[in-house]
Amino acid sequence: MSIKSDKWIRRMAEQHGMIEPFEHGQVRESEKGKVISYGTSSYGYDVRCSDEFKIFTNINSVIVDPKDFDSNSFVDVKSEVCIIPPNSFALARTVEFFRIPREVLTICLGKSTYARCGIIVNVTPLEPEWEGHVTLEFSNTSPLPAKIYANEGVAQMLFFSGDEICATSYKDRSGKYQGQTGVTLPKA
Repeated sequence: MSIKSDKWIRRMAEQHGMIEPFEHGQVRESEKGKVISYGTSSYGYDVRCSDEFKIFTNINSVIVDPKDFDSNSFVDVKSEVCIIPPNSFALARTVEFFRIPREVLTICLGKSTYARCGIIVNVTPLEPEWEGHVTLEFSNTSPLPAKIYANEGVAQMLFFSGDEICATSYKDRSGKYQGQTGVTLPKA
């Protein structure tokens, strides 16, 4: 297995629509001033989250059950920032839509800027031939409220190619999160 470089990422984005929209380099400033970086890096791609958030709340005293998930566990927020309560979490989705090639496994990791503030992004794979917006989970491990910025960098995707093409892809299995758009809750 080998990790893919910025040249490979650019080629796959341009020729095969692997990442849309796509930034060719690292964006560190916008018309609003400094931003948490996003775009192509040396061996990965830094994604942004959209302005759609689902913030976990215990207001309805529901039980979190991945087999029978109650959407009343979240409050929907559309904003340029998301304030995550202490020791809680929020869901968001990437601005970018992904189409992962059959010979590639992609891993989503958190950015160190947020990690240094106690905000952890769940490590998750994007399997071969998966496509959609990535639903991201941000855990606020601090005892204070924490802020996430929409349309700025929040996580990094690393792309690995296998020594051989997989026998069964996510698309072949008709995976339950295939083609997701928007923030997608757990499905049994």
